[in-house]
Amino acid sequence: MSEVRIMPMTTDDYDDVRALWMTIRGFGIRALDDSREDVERFIRRNPTTSVIAEFDGKIIGSILCGSDGRQGAMYHVCVAEEFRRKGIGTQMVNFCMRELRKMGINKIGLIAYKSNDAGNAFWSTIGWTKSDVNYYEYLLNEENTTEFIGEQ
Repeated sequence: MSEVRIMPMTTDDYDDVRALWMTIRGFGIRALDDSREDVERFIRRNPTTSVIAEFDGKIIGSILCGSDGRQGAMYHVCVAEEFRRKGIGTQMVNFCMRELRKMGINKIGLIAYKSNDAGNAFWSTIGWTKSDVNYYEYLLNEENTTEFIGEQ
């Protein structure tokens, strides 16, 4: 029987990772930030911290993870629905946390949309704390709209 492999994400993984993102209910995909070019730039800037989970040669989970040198951040944390509740998400998060600790990073943040029930339950279950802050953003490029992945 095959086992799930957890490994660093590379720029070659983009097409399969994006295909996975498009199946995840509750995700918000940005027009520019999540383009091939921008994801490849992110991975080049953070070459060891992003991760994929693979089963039988297919990507079934991923996390974009990086650091600004002070704090880590995780984006698009996901596991294909049929592989959830098997510890894969936790393994991927632990991978990212180990890599960030090697860089001397002591704090990690992430955003989970309020409507993403599965994601919010996951973070709560593995001991993460919901922060009491207001999150602000300003779009420097109005073309960078968000597409929300709804019911499939």
